[in-house]
This record gives sequence, structure tokens and C-alpha cells, in this order.
Amino acid sequence: MAAQSTPPQDSLFSLPSHPAGYLAIVATLATAGIHLVLGPRVMGFSQILGILFILNGLGFLGGLVLYSSRYWRPELFLVAAGYALVTILSLFVFQGFSIEAFYMQGSLNPLAVGSKLAEAILAICSVYLYTASRP
Repeated sequence: MAAQSTPPQDSLFSLPSHPAGYLAIVATLATAGIHLVLGPRVMGFSQILGILFILNGLGFLGGLVLYSSRYWRPELFLVAAGYALVTILSLFVFQGFSIEAFYMQGSLNPLAVGSKLAEAILAICSVYLYTASRP
């Protein structure tokens, strides 16, 4: 089974041909949605960070559109994995390199945990799909 989208020649968009592709789509939509919802809230205390949240959410959505299109190439799975990993690391850059990065005002932040979990799933799926697409 091929690991990339397999559109007919006349179609611009198609669905994934591998179940891991659907899991990657769900993870992408989850993290994009979280970032787009949090962006305006974060702007209340940091305009630059709020803009970065919104751009990150839009970046995930842009990648999803590209993945669904006939322009997708297997090498882009590695780009997607790298993008997801950089987004995970960025939490620790802004919040500190400890488990405390997942806490806000003393309690666990479910949106931080959810978005990083979705990004980890996306990275794992992307690497898997890349290896599955290799002959």
C-alpha cells in the first residue's frame, strides 16, 4: 500500500492511501485548531507570541492542504516531521526546559499537552509514511 496521496491525474486533491495518513490529518487539525484558538488569547500578554501561534496554526493547515494535493512528494514527510518537532521544542524554548512547561498557574495545561501530543503523533506518522513510501 502506498504511503502518499494518490490522486487521479485530473484531480488536484485526494485522500490518503494509508491509514497513518488519516491519523496525521487528525493530529494536524488538532494542533492547528489549538494554535489558532490560543493565538488571540496569547496576544493579550504577548503580541509577538500570539502572532507566532496564529502563523504556526496556519502553517499546519497549509501543510495539510499541500499533503492533500497532487504536489505532495514523499520527501515532504520529513519536512512535516521536522516542523512538528520544532513546534514541540519551541514550547520549551518559551516556557523553560522542564516538565513545568506544561503547567500554567500551578495546574496542568490540557491545551499544551494536547497540542504537543498531536505534534508528536504527526511527527511519528510522517516518519512512518516516509519510510513506507520508499521502495
